[in-house]
Amino acid sequence: MGGFEIVQPGRRRIPVDIKAEAWAWMDRVESGKLRAADSLLAKQREQGYWIGDLTADVSLEADYVLLQLWLHQPDGPGWDPPERGRILKCARAILDRQLPDGGWALYPGAGADINLTVKAYTALKLAGVSPDSEPMLRARAAAWRLGGVQECNSYTRINLSLFGLFPDKYVPTVPPEIVVLPGNVPSEMSSWTRAIVVPLSVVQAAGRKRRAPEGFTLDELFLPGKKLSLASREGLAFLVHYVDRLVKIWDKRGFKNLRATALREAEKWMLDHTRYSDGLGAIYPSMMYFIMALDSLGYPADHPDLAEAIRHLDNLIVERDGKFFFQPCVSPVWDTAIAAYALGEAGRGNAEEMRRAADWLISKEVRHRGDWSVKRPLLEPSGWAFEFANEFYPDIDDTAMVLLAFCHAKASDPARQDRVVRRAANWLLGMQSKDGGWAAFDVDNDWQILNRLPFADHNAMLDPTCPDITGRVLEALVRQGLGAGHDAIRNAARYLMGCQERDGSWYGRWGVNYVYGTFLALRGLAASRDVNARPSIAKGAAWLRDTQNRDGGWGESCASYAKGQFVPAASTPSQTAWALLGLTAAGDGGSPAARRGVDFLLSQQTGEGAWNESLATGTGFPNVFYLNYHLYRHYFPLMALAAVR
Repeated sequence: MGGFEIVQPGRRRIPVDIKAEAWAWMDRVESGKLRAADSLLAKQREQGYWIGDLTADVSLEADYVLLQLWLHQPDGPGWDPPERGRILKCARAILDRQLPDGGWALYPGAGADINLTVKAYTALKLAGVSPDSEPMLRARAAAWRLGGVQECNSYTRINLSLFGLFPDKYVPTVPPEIVVLPGNVPSEMSSWTRAIVVPLSVVQAAGRKRRAPEGFTLDELFLPGKKLSLASREGLAFLVHYVDRLVKIWDKRGFKNLRATALREAEKWMLDHTRYSDGLGAIYPSMMYFIMALDSLGYPADHPDLAEAIRHLDNLIVERDGKFFFQPCVSPVWDTAIAAYALGEAGRGNAEEMRRAADWLISKEVRHRGDWSVKRPLLEPSGWAFEFANEFYPDIDDTAMVLLAFCHAKASDPARQDRVVRRAANWLLGMQSKDGGWAAFDVDNDWQILNRLPFADHNAMLDPTCPDITGRVLEALVRQGLGAGHDAIRNAARYLMGCQERDGSWYGRWGVNYVYGTFLALRGLAASRDVNARPSIAKGAAWLRDTQNRDGGWGESCASYAKGQFVPAASTPSQTAWALLGLTAAGDGGSPAARRGVDFLLSQQTGEGAWNESLATGTGFPNVFYLNYHLYRHYFPLMALAAVR
């Protein structure tokens, strides 16, 4: 084993070889950290921000083809829209991601999904791919195997019905009267749902249906012998059917004056909500329905509002290095805040680089009242949205992350930065829900009855509080100087302890899944310094150690959401980093498990100092829509190496 180093009397002697090995290991960690930091710094834009690609499933490309059919109706047999070249690129992108079994998946590694398969098949057929071609025959077989079009959810049915491709009787009706109902019903829906539902209600109510090309049907995707019925959730079939019948009766026989008023109010709501924003809601689905809604209301193609709406949607297209895809939205504030924080934690990034990041973030502070002010009318506006511009929807999670970034990134105007930090911290405190937690965009957004609506099967009707966001807000507020004895801190810690799973993990709403929720809950509880949290922290750390893969990394499948429990998957750099960040927060950064996790990250690091990752680790709507943030693989491992080092 070699000799022992000479130490003072009474102190443990450490074998020289072991100590040398430890120093060598730390050198490798330091080297990996520095290379990762340099790689991330190289991605900073001149204006000071970072932005990575944000990718999802093929539903975006498929929906775009349907949007073109809406805007450019066929004159006769066949269909030759102005965007033919882009439609063909969509078709190629869809075909490139077809599974061997003929269907399309919600996330890499998953099996075929009926909604995606039907959407993809429809888009390909509209693009001119022959139904008798080998890819289409395989897609048809997959659709039948999955139950046919009859198994599609409400939004797939709605989109098809707009072109007469699915019978209206079995499609939920979204009435525009929801915007004039007492109680401000849209404000009780999640922000993303209201931004989708309002324009969609206009599209349905305006009654300007479109047609598919002559002779175009989807009859071949309907499973023979299977009856049609309204899409429903378990145990709610009768209620869903009854509610939709009432809505359909109202849709046909309701007061015409009230309908006209509702349409005017919905139109005003949509136009108002595009101010200071890169499109309605700045997310793909609402932007698409907004375009369709304006067209339904008779806006001509050269109208400035319609032209701008189309331009915002087109800005989500990425065409680079032979690849073509749509992003569901863009993530510059989120990416910049995490990148700046990671570099700061790593002790990297010179004053000029961090200053540019801080100045850019300050320029993006929200200063107008958004939908959140319905429940918090006296709260001074602040916070940050996810995108370049989305002032109606500042994001609590982004705001917390920006405050963490400001722990390291110092702006050129310190006094202004201090004012911004105070406003943002006060806004976060004002957005705490009564249960002690924080949601994504709203306060106490928990009207469970809305989950019973016929069109609520996208699994994201509400915006409830969640452990992952609460943990991040808790850490941010403490790092910005809020005392551990503050009521908001105590209530948040109590919330986190109360929603810990029996196995010691926490549910992750916005990242996949229990690894993400656990790492953020542990960081929040550790920051709270609540002595009552020690057993929860120890149990969470034990759960992380128990779920480590044999290669030393961590990986979790999106299937965890469907199973309601952790489902292991191949190790990924981002999820491994999350686990390490959770362990270090729990005081377990020196454990054998943590060391093996670091070794996994170092073994997977590329020569450029970055990491590769193909699996989806971000969550849009659980069980419905998943995301791959292309910078997660860069800044989270850097953050983890900095924490361990």
